[in-house]
Amino acid sequence: MVVAPLDLLDLDSLLTDEERDVRALVRRVTDDRVRPSVAQWYEDGAAPVRELALEFGKLGLLGMHLEGYGCAGASAVAYGIACMELEAADSGVRSLVSVQGSLAMYAIWRYGSEEQKQRWLPGMAAGELIGCFGLTEPDHGSDPANMSTRARRDGDDWVLNGGKMWITNAPLADVAVIWARADEGVVGFAVPTDTPGFSAREIKHKMSLRASSTGSISLDDVRVPAAFQLPSAAGLKAPLSCLTEARFGIVWGALGAARECLAVALDYATTRSQFGRPLAGFQLTQAKLADMALELQKGFLLALHLGRRRDETGALRPEQVSVGKLNNVREAIKIARQCRTILGGNGISGEYPVMRHANNLESVLTYEGTSEIHQLVIGQKLTGLDAFAG
Repeated sequence: MVVAPLDLLDLDSLLTDEERDVRALVRRVTDDRVRPSVAQWYEDGAAPVRELALEFGKLGLLGMHLEGYGCAGASAVAYGIACMELEAADSGVRSLVSVQGSLAMYAIWRYGSEEQKQRWLPGMAAGELIGCFGLTEPDHGSDPANMSTRARRDGDDWVLNGGKMWITNAPLADVAVIWARADEGVVGFAVPTDTPGFSAREIKHKMSLRASSTGSISLDDVRVPAAFQLPSAAGLKAPLSCLTEARFGIVWGALGAARECLAVALDYATTRSQFGRPLAGFQLTQAKLADMALELQKGFLLALHLGRRRDETGALRPEQVSVGKLNNVREAIKIARQCRTILGGNGISGEYPVMRHANNLESVLTYEGTSEIHQLVIGQKLTGLDAFAG
């Protein structure tokens, strides 16, 4: 009997009926709305982000793990499974949901005032309003502690100056969560993007995440009232906690891209013949398939463990999420590349999703902390020594 990769260890039995229902729902919407068009979106370098946001909002996928303000209040595992199914269609589509819910919405939900939550979160949960998260800068990617963006007080207002780079959803956003340095340390703001002095520019010529809107943000004497400051965000720990929140979804999402590549490679290897037999009948091909299935299942068990721990304890330690992000993205990109070899020349064709996933995973490998950053996070926890500056 032939089994699917994740059926090898009967991992489906570890999920609840509700979690399987979430999987079926998200798989259905990606089958109907994303997969038929995503190759063309990737080719064009543009996706209908606002239309997708509205559809995902109707399904309760935006900020689905948050409570109140129109959010679904789903479990961590259910959210993770949704991310896995979204990224099985395309990493850029999952990024839309992750940035909206786990970065922009979470920052406001966790650190915002009640007025800010009421103003932004219901519309964002419905997909009517788009958010972005402005932390990364042109000269400060992995080192946000030295960000150049500044916030200074001027009477009852704040004035923001600086720039952000590689910001998902920025060209379309209605609200931008902006992090800046002030005399008292790192502070955060929920800034309407129609504020004078705020501008966002689409980043073109990407070779990865082409079905995602990515931009740079310019802040030129952007004056905002004190009411726009996130009152509970004090210090760098606030934006870093948002990154930890988003990384959890990536732990699951990367598995979706890997699973999709492996499923395509399995189908191709069993139907494509060379030297008078199916590719899957050769020992070298079977060895590749076995190793990839093994890593996929190990990654799933790791993601599920982290999800169950979060649902039980309410939180995960940053180094625990780093373990998941480091392992699962690293293994996912290896799987995508290996699957490309099984497809041979067809592996680079847009008619198959494998090269698209491999290219997308290059970005996933970098954002929300590079592999090297996560190695250092884990190493610091193991040794008690900070090697970030060494």
